[in-house]
Order: sequence, then C-alpha cells, then structure tokens
Amino acid sequence: MAETVTITDPLPGARVHEPVRFTVAGEHPAPLRWATTDGGDRVLCQRLAAGSGGGRTAYVAAVSFEGTVTLALGAAAEGAEGIRTLPGKESDCFARLDTGAFDLELCAGKAEGLGSSKWGIRHFRATADGFELLPSGNNAIGGFYGPFFTPENGLINPPEHTRVEIEVVERGPVLHHYRMHGVIPDGLLDELKGKRFTIDWQFFHRTPWFQRRYLVDDFQTVINGRSVTNKITVGDEFEGGQGKLVFDRFAAYGGTRYRAGDPYAGELVAMVAETVANSADDSPKFEEFRRELADIEAAHWDLYWRLFCKWEGVLSDDEIRARLARVRAAAHVKADRNDRPWMLTDAPVDVSATPHETIFPGPASKTVEYDEASGRAMVWWTSQPSGAFQIVQRRQSGWVNWGSNGENECPELPVGVDIKTAYGPFAGRWEAVADGLETPPVVIVR
Repeated sequence: MAETVTITDPLPGARVHEPVRFTVAGEHPAPLRWATTDGGDRVLCQRLAAGSGGGRTAYVAAVSFEGTVTLALGAAAEGAEGIRTLPGKESDCFARLDTGAFDLELCAGKAEGLGSSKWGIRHFRATADGFELLPSGNNAIGGFYGPFFTPENGLINPPEHTRVEIEVVERGPVLHHYRMHGVIPDGLLDELKGKRFTIDWQFFHRTPWFQRRYLVDDFQTVINGRSVTNKITVGDEFEGGQGKLVFDRFAAYGGTRYRAGDPYAGELVAMVAETVANSADDSPKFEEFRRELADIEAAHWDLYWRLFCKWEGVLSDDEIRARLARVRAAAHVKADRNDRPWMLTDAPVDVSATPHETIFPGPASKTVEYDEASGRAMVWWTSQPSGAFQIVQRRQSGWVNWGSNGENECPELPVGVDIKTAYGPFAGRWEAVADGLETPPVVIVR
C-alpha cells in the first residue's frame, strides 16, 4: 500500500511553499521522490540523511495549500528543478543560492577585522522584486555577539574577527541545510575563554522564510551588572545607503514597549575622542587608528569598536579595561534615569525619529521591521522570547539593525532557540505571517 501524508493547517489562510517533514516506513535510497496531491498537483520530496535509517526514511517537501491537503507518495524523481547555486560575489562565499524566493550569499568570513570580512549572509534580496538588503557586502544577517563580544570581554564584532568552517548537512532541490562551526577568540574574561559555537541554517525551495539555530558551549558571566547564563545576542544588519532606510518602522506582536535612545553609544564616542587625543600609547597600530579617527563624525562606526578590541591589539589590556569600565559606569547611570521613560504603544515605531535613532523594546517572540512606502517587511519569530531587543534605523548612514540584546550590550536570547525569518511584502499582514512561523501544519503519515 502506498504511503499517504495528510497535512492540516491549524490556522486560517493559505500556506505558500510551506516546508513539511515526514517519515515513512522502509528504506528508500532514492534521493528524490514525487508525491501527488489530492488535487492532482505533483510535489517534490527530498530524502533527508538525518532521520533516515533503521527501517525508516525521512523526507522534506515544500507544499502550497489551504486548510488540508493529502500527498500520495509515488515513484523516484530525477532531474527535478529546485534550489540553484550561483557564482558568489565575495571571496569567502561558501554558497550563493537562488531558492526561488531569495538570492542570498552565505559567507565563511575572513577574520580581517573589517565589515567586508564578516561571516553570515552578506547579500540578500527577494527574487520577486530584486531589491537588495545588503548591497555592499560590508554588513551581514546572522551575526552572533554578546556576551563574548562586549566591552566587559574586550572583544567586538565577532563576524569580523572569526572564521567559520561550514558543514553540508543536507543539500538538494528542496532543502539546503548548512552548519557553521566556530571558535570564539579569547577575550579579557576567563570564564568566556575556550568556547565554541555552531549555527544551523536552513533554506527551502520557494519558501518566503529561512530558519537558524545557535548553539554555544555552556557559559555563565556578568554583563551590564546582570548574571548571564547561556544567553546570546543575535544581530541582523541591513543597509540602504546614506539617507535611505530599507526599513523605517518597528513593531512587536501585541504592542511595543520600549525606551528610546542609546546613552552607551554616546559614552563610547566620547571615550574614542578622549583616547585618540590623550592616550599615551605610541604604537604604530594606535597611530594608524588615530589617523583614521581624526574626523570622528566621518569615521566608520566599526572603528569605534575596533579601537577597544583585544583582538586588534591597538591598546593594552589594562587600558581597554580601564577606559571601558568608565564608559560602562556612566552608561549604566544614564540608561536608567527617569528622563528615559518606558513608552507603551500599539502603533509601529518610527525609530529614526527617536534619540540616537535607537530603541530598546522589551520581551517579545514575534517582531517586524518594515518599509512604510513599499510594504516590504522582515518578520522574526523565536521559539522562546528574547528578553529585550536593540533596534536601530539610522537614516544618516542607512544602517538598520535587529539585535536580541538589551541596553549596554546585555544579551537576552536563550541559546538553542529556533529563529524563523520571513521576508516579503508583508507589512499589512505581518502578524498573520508571524503566526504562521510560530505554528506549523500538523502532519500525519498513514
């Protein structure tokens, strides 16, 4: 008897190329197999190495349907079209994919301390409209920061200062699953030394979202005066160019609770200026940074961080500790003053109109950044809420950020959480999209 797979959506509305996984009895070695819906459409099923064996075979398919659909598994498939690989743009490109929904480039990083050496997704656009969210390749989606890359630890910008090895877990026309393996450089804090991390990325054929998960060796430390145990900062960056924003609004599901402004950033800039003017350091590396930071307003933001990064070796460990301790102490006081009240709103927030073009929203598991004029939107769902976020929409530089950290770089996303990220013309219905990310269809194999 042929296997049948019944897929039921617990939510109203249509699913578009929804990834569906199922396992059937028997050992089926063919890498691809056709299935037929009860409406007569053919659906491609990709065999998965993970979950197959021991008398069972696992598959994934991307299915469009509304309500309920039944698949009847059939014969092996050959030469089926799906996810395509393209020539990469960056020298460290591991895979550039045309998924049918996105054209994206996953990079391994170069550890040169520059924006152009970051690992993660360094180019990303929807194939429907061709709009590029990362045109320069100097920013990335998927960076992993705190608590390792914070002022306390004297390490900044990990995607710039580490490389990753990338393992192919699954690669076929329906699913590409990659696993990054990285070693975090040792910083100033002993309890954070010798730690490793992995990041799983999954991209599906024509699916308007992708999925990832971050795993890190167990750790416990103190950031921003708070105990941090196995919580991290994940940061997604976007760029529109000076005066342009790819996203100009932010909202959290059920309403946004936030404080505006970033006192820490102001204290850091002031300390950069003081250090450049008054530090007794006379090393060639420091003189190089002094020249590049002569016009602080025109200098790239990354230079501010790099000046105080142990990896860069610009300043001694003692000077890094002493100067950043002053920054943290002043920023902690300013962050919690009564002139920065919590704001409660059900309306989307125009972040670029707030002080420092930055807000720190409270806990949420479903969030969005979108462009009001075009309606294009990026929607995030996390399988556990992040305790806070940092959202930047900086019109002067065109830099936009979604980060799972609170004030003063305090990480708030639990390790091991699944993150699904959807992108498309979703501004008017982003809550429904987020609900779909949160609640997958129910799959029954008979």
